[in-house]
Amino acid sequence: MPDVTLWTLIFLVIAAFSAGWIDAVVGGGGLIQLPAMLLGLPNASPAQILSTNKISSLCGTTTSAVTFGVKVRPDRRTVLPLTILAGLGAAAGALVATKIPMSWFKPIVLVLLVAVAVYTAMKPSLGARTALRFDGQTHYAVAGAVGVLIGFYDGAVGPGTGSFLIFALVGLLGYNFLQASAKAKIANVATNLGAIAVFAAHGSPLWALGLTMGVANMLGGLLGARTAVARGSRFVRIIFLTVVSALILRLAYDIFFA
Repeated sequence: MPDVTLWTLIFLVIAAFSAGWIDAVVGGGGLIQLPAMLLGLPNASPAQILSTNKISSLCGTTTSAVTFGVKVRPDRRTVLPLTILAGLGAAAGALVATKIPMSWFKPIVLVLLVAVAVYTAMKPSLGARTALRFDGQTHYAVAGAVGVLIGFYDGAVGPGTGSFLIFALVGLLGYNFLQASAKAKIANVATNLGAIAVFAAHGSPLWALGLTMGVANMLGGLLGARTAVARGSRFVRIIFLTVVSALILRLAYDIFFA
């Protein structure tokens, strides 16, 4: 455990719990957890922050993925290609994470998030029910492409991964928001594992802190997944738009003011 005060540890644990809840419902928990770690661990290296964040997130995503898997039962023909290729994409993204300037990514991600928010807000029926758009091999190919592209983004950059996964599963494949959230969580487990495998070899994760925050993230993820299942797709859609809006504001601040 790094040398942190009790109040700093409490602050990080609360942030991890909140991030776990948001991540379980729509993704985007990094919007809370990563800035909290940057504030609480000012002397840690970027690699330590990123790798420790992944360890904590993995605990929460695994818990919520299991909960969704039992309650929602997502179909395997989407989950398998999405998850396998997302994990490989995240490992590849983590390998290049230190070589690509963040300034290249942020404006592109900001434009994509604005487009996602506007499109979702203007189509109230989007994601209300499942109406699959592809069959057979095309379905596998689209699910795999979504996995590898967003997995690479998660390994290299990270913020908004869950939101992008959910939107792709709703907008491209035609799932409702609840089904999309369930599949996104399972894929997110793979992206976290892929990134951790690379960061563990290069970034010296703070294992004790990551696992301590992971317990809080896990509890938040369990509560968030149960809330999403109980409240349904309409609730997930509202939280999705809220989190995407917060991500847009955060990225806009980073680009124009920070």
